[in-house]
Amino acid sequence: MSRPVLLISDLHLSPADPATVAAFEVFVAGPARQAQALYLLGDLFEVWIGDDQLDDPFYARIARQLAGLAASGVAVHFMAGNRDFLCGTRFARAAGLTLLPDPTVIAPFGAPLLLMHGDSLCTDDAAYQRFRRIVRNPLVQWLWRRLPYSWRNREAAQIRARSSASNRDKAAYIMDVNVGAVAQAMRQAGARVLIHGHTHRPARHAEAEGTRWVLPDWHAGHGGYLQVTAAGQTLCTLAHHPWPGIAAA
Repeated sequence: MSRPVLLISDLHLSPADPATVAAFEVFVAGPARQAQALYLLGDLFEVWIGDDQLDDPFYARIARQLAGLAASGVAVHFMAGNRDFLCGTRFARAAGLTLLPDPTVIAPFGAPLLLMHGDSLCTDDAAYQRFRRIVRNPLVQWLWRRLPYSWRNREAAQIRARSSASNRDKAAYIMDVNVGAVAQAMRQAGARVLIHGHTHRPARHAEAEGTRWVLPDWHAGHGGYLQVTAAGQTLCTLAHHPWPGIAAA
């Protein structure tokens, strides 16, 4: 029997949440070793201000753990999220993984699966989409990477604080995906299954174009992953049980 493909997102790893770091280490040493491939669909880290962040022993350790997983024969892939879109080639080499564009289509068991982080689907949040276009600009990123690390670290903290304050005043639907954007993405990709994270609202949705899986976020040692086999897809908790209330497909 073919080994499964596993997909995770929104771990937000940082030294401030040791329980989630421990859960990630158990996952990498356990279920992930039984997979043929692991797809990280963004926000692996709480923040990533440039690949020189690998000089910090905490982040270097996370990269080594992923590299160990890759060395064991599991193909590791990474798609940037809104918190770690500055992960680059140095990080990829250190972690032994392949960087993926957003969106990406894979077909491990024949049927195409559309993979996205999910933030680009939140088109009702016009302010965020403007910010996203600015920070994803290659020139802006080139300039950012050349600023002192200490300054980037302080500025990133201030950006996160302003974003959190702004989100508290937004209606819930604004920060969720737009159904029209979902349909358009699935049609363009020619895929009947879309898998994404970002919204922290784990679910299986029946969309006009097919099935949409929302991956869970990880926090305080809790989280989950999507398991894909030839038989279909199952959302699982970190305890390896089916996610409560969400049927497999």
